Amino acid sequence: MLSNVEIVQAAHKEPISNIAHGIGLTESEIVTYGDDKAKISLEVADRVAENQDGKYILVTAMTPTPLGEGKTVTTIGLSMALNRIGRKTIACIRQPSMGPVFGIKGGGTGGGYAQVMPVDDLNLHFTGDTHAVSSAHNLLAAVIDSHLHHGNQLNIDPTSIMIRRVVDVSDRALRNIVIGLGGKQNGPVRETSFDLTPASEVMAILALADNLSDLRERIEKIIVAKNLDGQPVTVADLKIGGSMTVLLKEAIKPNLIQTVENTPCFVHAGPFGNIAHGNSSIIADKIAIKLADYIVTEAGFGADMGAEKFFNIKCRSSGLKPSVAVLVCTVRALKAHCRKFKIIAGKPLDPRLLTENIPAIEEGAVNLVKQIENVLAFGVPVVVAINRMPEDTDSEIEVVKQIAISAGAETATVSNVFAKGGDGGTELAEAVTCMADQAVALSSPDSDTLKGWNEERPTRPNKFKPLYSLKSSIRKKIETIATRIYGATGVEYLPGVRTKMKQFEQWGLGNLPICMAKTHLSISHDPKLKGAPTGFTLPVRDLKASAGAGFLYALLGEISTMPGLPLSSRAELVNLDKEGNVTNLT
Repeated sequence: MLSNVEIVQAAHKEPISNIAHGIGLTESEIVTYGDDKAKISLEVADRVAENQDGKYILVTAMTPTPLGEGKTVTTIGLSMALNRIGRKTIACIRQPSMGPVFGIKGGGTGGGYAQVMPVDDLNLHFTGDTHAVSSAHNLLAAVIDSHLHHGNQLNIDPTSIMIRRVVDVSDRALRNIVIGLGGKQNGPVRETSFDLTPASEVMAILALADNLSDLRERIEKIIVAKNLDGQPVTVADLKIGGSMTVLLKEAIKPNLIQTVENTPCFVHAGPFGNIAHGNSSIIADKIAIKLADYIVTEAGFGADMGAEKFFNIKCRSSGLKPSVAVLVCTVRALKAHCRKFKIIAGKPLDPRLLTENIPAIEEGAVNLVKQIENVLAFGVPVVVAINRMPEDTDSEIEVVKQIAISAGAETATVSNVFAKGGDGGTELAEAVTCMADQAVALSSPDSDTLKGWNEERPTRPNKFKPLYSLKSSIRKKIETIATRIYGATGVEYLPGVRTKMKQFEQWGLGNLPICMAKTHLSISHDPKLKGAPTGFTLPVRDLKASAGAGFLYALLGEISTMPGLPLSSRAELVNLDKEGNVTNLT
């Protein structure tokens, strides 16, 4: 099989204007960045507002190993396969962060014959959106310190400042720093740190905002600190909401690129999947769903994280209802969840993972079963996609199918899009269309009957519903996620968390959804607990507010928002060849 780079080089790339016209965009509605990428005007949303909605397909996964199980590959491949069977489809994905790109992970553009183009641009500076987020965020950080330096008229408590600077490079030396050294003219001395840009609340806001006006309103709600009376200080108090919005006026426009089979793909925003909600933008989804028969979007990490946040946070904000969820699994990951194998990124796989081992699959399948249960808890039907790898045997695949269907999946099918592109995903595409086409919106959110329901049609109500009511207490929402999604028996609140609950409720934030910040390597808070852990108590060590993004986030463990580089990183490999082409980026 050809390498990722060779596949992209051999692919026919259509001018991006042709891709735009193919989905109904006019010349005036796009701003091209060269021949292979473009930004989409927000005015498109108003023009297509009366169009019928397409089907909304979520791609999620079982709990991944450190190597990932192919969600992005499946998202891209499924979108191509749907087009192959005659369904006009747009893929919607997040923009990769350059931190992991130059670390162990590498690029975030798919792989094999399921890739998006241009690979190098997307993994690097692209259209500048991430840099715009960094600039807006760091402007805020600079204004806070300037405010302290010039007398602190808002009586900000310096020890309560929540805004740290950001950069899109993994750099462990910036996790804890001291600023303001060198004399009074350099501002007050205080401890702070840097986060990776995707961890910025500004990035989360970019992904959840509806339009430019909503973007500004959300930015002005960002809580930057408390004053000495214990009340929140916001961006609005600092009077820089307009300036921050100006820096994001182009970044709020979705980006259009294409797959190796010329299927259109919207790339927009890149919030972290643990500290934030890990989904691409609402704006991109809302435009895409009016332009296509199907949109295929991806949620970060496993169904206990990305999908839960997609349903409880993103869908609440957008008002969109998913028709079906595709849950990706691999034989490799199922074996790993039997707790007898270790997978370490950058090191060779245990040879036993590459040989047939049905007992290990059956033991590790408890994770797949639990993740199917987690999606079904929201009333969304599940299609399991088995991302096939060369070493998988037919017997192993058959066992996975049987387990998935017994657990409540509507069907389970092999996905071979990595090796065969759209052709390798047509069986999956047919299964997805079969389920999605049956989903019909309810006549009202609280109704169990359909307007115009006809029992002779192969249709059924879309029963999607978030897991909890926003009217529930903060504590009740946390405990609902902990017990129903993670399988915990209870929740332990570390000192200070209950005080913050009361404080946030007093600030009028008690009706916000909850974003759980935890490891992606276990359904629980502990990355060592594989499979489907039970009988554990979930520790909540801190609770923080992303008031602009519109959620509270509970920290369940040590979550690093600034990764470090490994001893041997991809930064040592990436280079330019004699023709000026980037090499070894993916």
